[in-house]
Amino acid sequence: MSERPIRVLIAKPGLDGHDRGAKVLARGLRDEGFEVVYTGLRQTPEMVVSAALQEDVDVVGLSILSGAHLTLLPRIVALLREAGLGDVLVTAGGIIPPDDIPALREAGVAAVFGPGTAIGEVADFLRANVRDRSA
Repeated sequence: MSERPIRVLIAKPGLDGHDRGAKVLARGLRDEGFEVVYTGLRQTPEMVVSAALQEDVDVVGLSILSGAHLTLLPRIVALLREAGLGDVLVTAGGIIPPDDIPALREAGVAAVFGPGTAIGEVADFLRANVRDRSA
């Protein structure tokens, strides 16, 4: 990995209006030394990908509680690939039933972090799995 900090985009796709967990994660990752951009609530897949492009991120973390994860998250992964960002690590968090995780993994979501996951666990996963995009 290059000398610059890992850049993480935290996004809230869909109509979900609860963002406390996303804000806690954003603050915690900053404390861990990451550069974090938080998009705010009610982002469309296109808005998330546009922000990822503009911010030149290494990771897109998607926080979702609305139940639309099987629709929105694969769409975001596909749009990232179409935009030339297939090397960006995509993770998810929120209320996602365990039975839905294999479909998300197959769609390209690298990890799903449920409620109560320690910030350090997320940070360690990101450090271990982010790809060097500086080349």
